[in-house]
Amino acid sequence: MSKMRAIDAAVLVMRREGVDTAFGIPGAAINPLYSALKKVGGIDHVLARHVEGASHMAEGYTRANPGNIGVCIGTSGPAGTDMVTGLYSASADSIPILCITGQAPRARLHKEDFQAVDITNIVKPVTKWATTVLEPGQVPYAFQKAFYEMRTGRPGPVLIDLPFDVQMAEIEFDIDAYEPLPVHKPSASRVQAEKALAMLNDAERPLLVAGGGIINADASDKLVEFAELTGVPVIPTLMGWGTIPDDHALMVGMVGLQTSHRYGNATLLKSDLVFGIGNRWANRHTGSVDVYTEGRKFVHVDIEPTQIGRVFTPDLGIVSDAGKALDAFLEVAREWKAAGKLKCRKAWLEDCQQRKATLQRKTHFDNVPVKPQRVYEEMNQVFGKDTCYVSTIGLSQIAGAQFLHVYKPRHWINCGQAGPLGWTIPAALGVVKADPKRKVVALSGDYDFQFMIEELAVGAQFNLPYVHVLVNNAYLGLIRQAQRGFDMDYCVQLAFENINSTDAATYGVDHVAVVEGLGCKAIRVFEPAQIAPALLKAQKMAEEFRVPVVVEVILERVTNISMGTEINAVNEFEDLALVGNDAPTAISLLD
Repeated sequence: MSKMRAIDAAVLVMRREGVDTAFGIPGAAINPLYSALKKVGGIDHVLARHVEGASHMAEGYTRANPGNIGVCIGTSGPAGTDMVTGLYSASADSIPILCITGQAPRARLHKEDFQAVDITNIVKPVTKWATTVLEPGQVPYAFQKAFYEMRTGRPGPVLIDLPFDVQMAEIEFDIDAYEPLPVHKPSASRVQAEKALAMLNDAERPLLVAGGGIINADASDKLVEFAELTGVPVIPTLMGWGTIPDDHALMVGMVGLQTSHRYGNATLLKSDLVFGIGNRWANRHTGSVDVYTEGRKFVHVDIEPTQIGRVFTPDLGIVSDAGKALDAFLEVAREWKAAGKLKCRKAWLEDCQQRKATLQRKTHFDNVPVKPQRVYEEMNQVFGKDTCYVSTIGLSQIAGAQFLHVYKPRHWINCGQAGPLGWTIPAALGVVKADPKRKVVALSGDYDFQFMIEELAVGAQFNLPYVHVLVNNAYLGLIRQAQRGFDMDYCVQLAFENINSTDAATYGVDHVAVVEGLGCKAIRVFEPAQIAPALLKAQKMAEEFRVPVVVEVILERVTNISMGTEINAVNEFEDLALVGNDAPTAISLLD
């Protein structure tokens, strides 16, 4: 056996569990961990500028590739509370991240010591598991349990809180005798698969709803194979976008109140069976349950038992990992296909495709200042099918989901449920760190961009290049639009006369100056014809300078983006695209 500090054992365990990168900020109570990172080696560290930023970097890192687990580190007290938002975001979207905090020595925990706070109880509602380790000998096994919890069943974040003296204490530990715990994920049975396929086969107008659980299970190829085998069209959720390529014939749009397509909503309303896999019936997808469920039956597959029946009771519920469920469905479907038992879906698919070809929203506007729809049209023109988009919340993200195209899993990286402003920059940096060769394009409105703008310095310092499209209307645009229902436009205007900038004029913050001050590059665009050249130039600059490059597009101040309170009552504020030139980058050409 080997004698070592408990914190050295913790780093050895993290390495054995596959960790090679961490994001964080050192401090007095967590310095023992940093000394272990230096001493043991093997784990690269990215220094954040804000501890919340570190937690979102860890999220981006996890979301980028199957099997990744992002790690974020902070000292005691406010470092832990700063990471609560990241833990909430990760928990809401079933994303495993490991948060490690320092803590006051055990003898001073009850004495209101400097920066001593009961972080474990603070974060319990937004973690899968959280603990303050009070015995040094438990440290390596607390980390072992953490990785087990993150990987077993529904994934989620954990927090380990380490008192200073616990970190420093010596223990007996043999890393050669250490093994990660086996992971358990529930599987659909043969009987369940047959019942689900029978319901699918009995329906006339079925749809598959592909949720984020399919991406978590790395099962997108299985989903596509299942759709192709059965001929059933697919509606991805926002978290499942990319499970099936946007240009696949069976991809028939997204459904919802905001991040949706007109044709997707129309198709859902025509369906008679909805077969959900790895989704949670989020309210921005469904709208009211009465409208969403009327006239149709439901199958719901989810890894977490308490998700079945949470929003509404399905006709058939199956507790299973999405990938294992698809294995069972494919086995039955192949047999039934060979026996000629699967119903032909050609007429239903043609009906869905007709809606996709005729219910496109217009994107081609020549207005100055620029209308946001034109920005996404130009992004579609410039960025290829291998582009990975990162975004969080706001009219920019909603419009992006309506107009952009995604072709691969984990190429739309979005915090779907929590939607914290400021998430985009650090999450994009986490994605780039996880996959340096990936073509990453972030998308923000001006307020999201300003929330954690300081993290751009991390991209400059650690050479994490990507392109960030910043659409600037100097407004809290989504809130302004929501305030229309209250007949007000109140406390949502970000514009002011910037006395230090002529280019920013009355739009307020000079983002170009701030971005350049943080060591990155920036381009400002005022007219539609300038957008594509700026995006092309930004890609070259990111490659040359190895830093984030921001393309700021000055938008018209007020644009209302399509949304509503029900999927059958979405407000459309612009004209429908009537010919191909109205929406030249739409997946389905109109003429």
